[in-house]
Parts: sequence; structure tokens; C-alpha cells
Amino acid sequence: MCGITGWVDWEQDLTRQRPVLEAMTATLACRGPDATGTWISPRAALGHRRLIVVDPAGGGQPMVRRRGDQTFVVSYNGELYNTEDIRRELLARGYTFRGHSDTEVLLTAYMEWGPACVDHFNGIFAFAIWDAAAESLFLARDRLGVKPLFYTLFNSTFLFGSELKALLAHPAVTAEVDAEGLAEVFVLGPARTPGHGVFHNVAELKPGYYMIYDRQGLHWHQYWCLQSNPHPDDLETTTAKVRQLLEDTVERQLVADVPVCTLLSGGLDSSAVTAFAARTFQARGQGPVHTWSVDYVDNDRYFQPNHFQPNTDAPWVQLVSEHLGTTHHYVYIDTPELVNFLKAAMRARDLPGMADVDSSLLLFCREVKKEATVALSGEAADEVFGGYPWFRSEKALAADTFPWNRAGQERLRLLSPELRAVVRPEEYVARRYREALEEVPRLPGEEARAARLREISYLSLTRFMPVLLDRKDRMSMAAGLEVRVPYCDHRLVEYVWNIPWEMKFAGQMEKGILRRALEGLLPVEVITRRKSPYPKTYNPAYLEAVGNWILEILADTASPLLPFIDVPAVKALAMSREVFNLPWFGQLMSEPQLFAYLAQVDTWMREYRVTVR
Repeated sequence: MCGITGWVDWEQDLTRQRPVLEAMTATLACRGPDATGTWISPRAALGHRRLIVVDPAGGGQPMVRRRGDQTFVVSYNGELYNTEDIRRELLARGYTFRGHSDTEVLLTAYMEWGPACVDHFNGIFAFAIWDAAAESLFLARDRLGVKPLFYTLFNSTFLFGSELKALLAHPAVTAEVDAEGLAEVFVLGPARTPGHGVFHNVAELKPGYYMIYDRQGLHWHQYWCLQSNPHPDDLETTTAKVRQLLEDTVERQLVADVPVCTLLSGGLDSSAVTAFAARTFQARGQGPVHTWSVDYVDNDRYFQPNHFQPNTDAPWVQLVSEHLGTTHHYVYIDTPELVNFLKAAMRARDLPGMADVDSSLLLFCREVKKEATVALSGEAADEVFGGYPWFRSEKALAADTFPWNRAGQERLRLLSPELRAVVRPEEYVARRYREALEEVPRLPGEEARAARLREISYLSLTRFMPVLLDRKDRMSMAAGLEVRVPYCDHRLVEYVWNIPWEMKFAGQMEKGILRRALEGLLPVEVITRRKSPYPKTYNPAYLEAVGNWILEILADTASPLLPFIDVPAVKALAMSREVFNLPWFGQLMSEPQLFAYLAQVDTWMREYRVTVR
């Protein structure tokens, strides 16, 4: 993976702006620790930071290719998993290649097919291609939004970057938020409305979209979306198809010229990815797969089973590792470093995020990076196959809001009256929820319950999953580790989207069709294991630490957080160390994460010098 940034300007001579381009590019050094590159012309300038995964010698960027009097330049972040298929097609059309990188194939595909090149790609990507002759910049983002791409346009200047920090490095871009940005942080956060960049006049290219910027302005096009159709296959055919798609996806995503591992929790999703990876490694004669898991110091003492996290991972990790013959690595995180890295996790996102759920992943990825450059993860299976508790909760199905946000009222009462008057939080959530429902591709004639589950699935894929994909991208790339997500393969997502719910819940279990597809591949105990999410710490020292931190912030009259919260209410909660019975976001963010999130907001506003319009 890599970091990309760039600049198009119809008035300034960008050859005089190299220091600014280099500053923007330098902000992405963690995403690309292995090499840096820039390309600059009067009208366009591209920057790139490279994490070498494929073709060390021939994959440098920005990459320039010429055809006659035309010049094309690409800055690309991502990975194509069907590179060789496309290469063969382009070779048959008369093209030649200097190396074996997917970057060169991607750029050549654009030269051949133009914007339609994205229809040929299987992968995760965000890239920009400058056509010098046409004075046109083409930008595209993968179908599920695994790779990020932010942009801003003002006067004659268009800027883009993999992360917000690249845009903020430009002297004309400031960390300014308006009422809508405040609502994103204090009401929806750590989620974001699709396309929203939080900072004023900053946007993110939506998943499944491409964009063209030329002298006529900005032009968007949605090249991919989910489509609802009757499912033609019976249960046995569906089971076989799911297995075939997942196996093919994992095999494709193991391509690399650097060490590849898997992240293994012992749950169904990561165990399936690891099992298919182990088979591929064995077939290729590559030896055992290296697997990694994360846990917390003293969790064995403090863990308490609950509805959302019924058991710990360690015994399951050992079972799967022994069954598949992997070389396993355990990472244990202690409370002080978990707290200390909350600020680093915020900087990786450029926004307050999932608190210790983020900082623990950042610490975990730093350890994995010591031995590997690429990791495969089980992320997104719950959104694709319907694994979350809200798919089975009658209350969630009946609720007229985002199902992971059911404790939203308890959270909103902690906002200051002044902020509530400005952002109208209940109205904001309701509007964003209605917008999401209006997008759902309906299946004519679908009965009411199935139609509601389709809505919940769409919300999960387009509003909840992006939070976790953002987390995975920013935390892993902050450690210089590329994490791939096989369950986001668009072929698999498209197929599973139309599987009827009675098949998805085969055997009356969440992700039942996936469990059926994995029979014979994993131990029965793993196939029937109840869902247990990413582990978090249960050490009371963590709650104590973040509770004390928020009390220190509340005591600081210069804190930029104070005008936006009900200080007495937050103080009372921090003193009592009791908040909600239900998580206030998803399954993992409850009492300690609330304090940590507010502390991240305070740090964000200070360090980024956030101002309010």
C-alpha cells in the first residue's frame, strides 16, 4: 500500500510549488516508508509514498507512460488481485510492460479503456491519473471504499490525498469545521456520513465512484452499486458458490513479493481466511502460514462474558493454529501503552476515532510489521453475511435509527445546550438515516421482514463497515503494514447480498451460510462458535486512566472541548465511572471508550488547531 497526494491548478505555476507538494507528500510517510516520489508540471503535481509489496525495481511512482504525444502519470494506493488477467488482455492488444507491478497494469488499463478501466479491476484502490494532453485528472476509489481518498476545491486549486493530513499540509487549507462537521464528530462519530470530510469544504470520494477534474470543473460518476435481484440458486449450490468465491479471493490476495501473514482471532471469519491461506501456502510449497493474535495483559483476570463478547479468543486461537499447522505469534498489550497510544491513533485518523479499539490495533500492527509487510484479515464478514446482534434483535429491527446507535440518547445528553441548538442532533441523525434508507436497492415483492433485513444489511455495509475499514486502513498504514480484507471482494459481496435471509441464517445461526460453506475445513467447534468481536481490555485500570484524563481536561479552563459538552454531566459520569448499560456505538464502545473518545476530541482540537465557523 501507499500514500498519494496531488494538486491541479489552472492559474498558479506548480513548478514553483515543489516545497508545498513535498510537504504534503511527507505527511504520508508512514503509509509508504520505503520510497518517496514527486512529479510536477505547470498545471499538475503528484506525490507518492511507497510501501514496497510487488516489483521493488519496476513499481516506483509517480509512474509516467507515454503514447505518441500523450503523457499519463499515475499516483496509486492499493492492490489489484487480477493483475495478471488484465495484463494478458492488454498484451493481446499490443501493449508491452517494463516490469510486473500492478501499478503499470493499472495505468496501461486507463490508457486503453479510459474511465471504464475500473470495471476491469478486482482490488482495493484509490488513485489519480493525470492526462497531460487533455489537462484532465481522473480519480477513482474501490467499490467498497477500503482505500481512502479526500479532496478539496477552492478558487483555481484542486487538492487530493489519501489522508486529511496531506490536504492540511497545504498552506491554504485550514482545520475549520462548521455545524455539519461538529455534528459528524459529536453526534455520528466515530462514524462519518459517506463523502463527508468533516473539515469545512473537504470531501471524500465515495466508494464505487470515480471523478474527473478538468477545466469544465468536477464530474462524478458512480460506476458500481449493489443491485437487488432474485437469488436463483438452491442451498447446496449457494453453499458451494460461497466457498468457491472465498477460496478464490483469499488465494488472489496472497500475491506479494514480501512476507504475508494472517490475523487470527480464532473466530469463524479469520479462521476461514487462515485455512484457505494455509492450503495455498502448502500447494505452493511455501511452508506454514504465520498467524498473529492480540490480547491484553491481565484480561484473563478481569474478563467478564457478556451478550456482546461471550468468550475470550486465546483457546480458539490455539485450536485453529494447531489444526492448520500455523506458526503463531501472540501480542499482549498493557494498559499504560493502550492509553498512551490514544493520541497516536487519533493522529493516524486525523479525527477522533474508536478510542482503544483503534490504539490497540495500532500497537498490534506495529508488532506484526516487525515480521511481515502484508496481512490478511477477517474484517467485514459480519456486514456481508449478517453477523451482528442487530440482525437478530427485534428491538434493533424495529428501531427507527442506525442499529449500532441505540444508546444515542444517553450520549447526546452529554452535549452542551449551545451545541445542541446549533447541530440539532436528533434531526441530524434522523436526516442521515433517511438518506441511507433512500439509497437501499429494493427487491420488488419482497416480504416486509426480508425487506427490513435488507435495509439493515445495507446500513451495515455502507454506514458501519466504513468505520471499521477506516480503522483498519489508518492503524495498519500508520505502522507501514498492508492489511487486505478478502470479505470485501466485490464478487463475494454482490453474490451474498441477494442470498435470501433464511439461507444466510441456515441452521438458525448468524452467518449460517458461511458456516455451511466451511464444513470440513475447520474444527466443528470453530464453525459453531458464537460471534465474539475484536477483543478489548477489561482491566479496571484502563477505565481509571481515561476517567482521570477526562477529569483533567474538564479542570482545564482552556480546553477547547468544554464549550461542546455539558461539563457537570460529564464530570458526574467520570466521577462515578458509570455510564450506559448498552454500548453507545457498535458492540465495543461503552464506558471507558466514551471518556477516551472525548479526550481524543480534546487532543484533536488542540493539535490540529481546529476552529469553528
